[in-house]
Amino acid sequence: MKGGWASPFALAWLNPRVSTMATAPRTTIAGFPPPPMGKQELIESLLKLQKAAKKITSILDLGLLVDSIVNDIACSFGCMEVDIFLRHESRDEMVAATMHCCATHGGGHTLKIGEQGMVGHVAFTGKMHYAPDVTRDPYYLPCDQGAKSAVAIPLKIGERVIGVFNAVHPEVDGFVPDQLKVLRALADHIAIALENARLFQRERELNERLNKEAEEARGIQQQLLPNSSVLLPEFAVTGATLPAGAVGGDWYDYLELPDGKWGLVLADVAGKGIAAALLMSATRSVFRAIAETVASPGEVLARLNRTLLRDFPAGRFVTMIYGVLDPKQRTFTFANAGHPWPVILRGTCTNLVETESGLPLGIAETSFSESTLTLSADGRVLLYSDGISEALDPQQREYGTARLEELMQQPKISTQTILDDVRVFSSGQPAFDDATVVLITAR
Repeated sequence: MKGGWASPFALAWLNPRVSTMATAPRTTIAGFPPPPMGKQELIESLLKLQKAAKKITSILDLGLLVDSIVNDIACSFGCMEVDIFLRHESRDEMVAATMHCCATHGGGHTLKIGEQGMVGHVAFTGKMHYAPDVTRDPYYLPCDQGAKSAVAIPLKIGERVIGVFNAVHPEVDGFVPDQLKVLRALADHIAIALENARLFQRERELNERLNKEAEEARGIQQQLLPNSSVLLPEFAVTGATLPAGAVGGDWYDYLELPDGKWGLVLADVAGKGIAAALLMSATRSVFRAIAETVASPGEVLARLNRTLLRDFPAGRFVTMIYGVLDPKQRTFTFANAGHPWPVILRGTCTNLVETESGLPLGIAETSFSESTLTLSADGRVLLYSDGISEALDPQQREYGTARLEELMQQPKISTQTILDDVRVFSSGQPAFDDATVVLITAR
């Protein structure tokens, strides 16, 4: 037989001399015992079991699964009604996942465990119950006038009943012992398939909820970023960020200050994802409150650091570079809290601005020194996060700062061309950190 069903269990059915199945005599309405199931009929039943088992184990959608089960079994075994009941997760009830051809009830119908019907009885005992004549069965609850016999089989994972399979036949004693054996074997496959489908459904619902929350968080985070560039007669300032996930811990901002000056900040919270995004949002709020009233970049970082030391959870910190652009003096004065050194272009020469870098914010009480850059026409300064310089190619080589220095010499450099160059370098490698750049261009 195809599909691996020639097991000792199946062979015992096909060979009467080794069969261990007890067959109780049954009688029809006329009083004559029905003929036993022939070998060909038994083979056909086994093939039905094989086909049904292969089909149901490939379906992970719970709704499609139960519909497939009841429709296939109803057609294959001549049942007039087939139901799948699933145990309610919090109440002692069985809930109809689907009811095929029941004239009285539909999906969602409930039965009390241990109190109502054959389904409730089987859910309580964990054992199959067969009613050869439903008119004489104490547990059967009428659903259709044409019903003559019925069987309820527990669907179990280990010793736990997760559901009940219920089938009704239009003839008295309509299920021969061999058919009951097939249905019981099929019930084991149905139980596993249902459990897998329920787990898959829960996982899918959880992922959908998390994805929805991540998208909402992404939208909120995007609103916290500048929605336009800073365009001045003397300078242009542009920024861009590429989160490693739906949300990230990188952030940049522009603040309009008194006397025509602008505050420019780029920061990176240790970590990624929603936790980093929440901490960055808190950092942004505190930073803005301080930077709008304090002129010195070093003092802004010092005050922000004291606040984060008090409020940040242990082990979390922020690297940040904050500077004040003075268009009239054509200067950019900045302080650095553990952030990568900026890249500057003067004439045709580029180099890293290697200044004293203070500790990242949120680690320890410290002070921050300041450095001032003077930018003539066509000069540029690039601020960036380590998601740029530490991006990896397929050979696990870092992008590095040398490539940034070379890129800064291109006449039409922009934040987008920098991010595009990092993508090309990575060649599809997954990003392990957020990538952010802020470009200051003198005119």
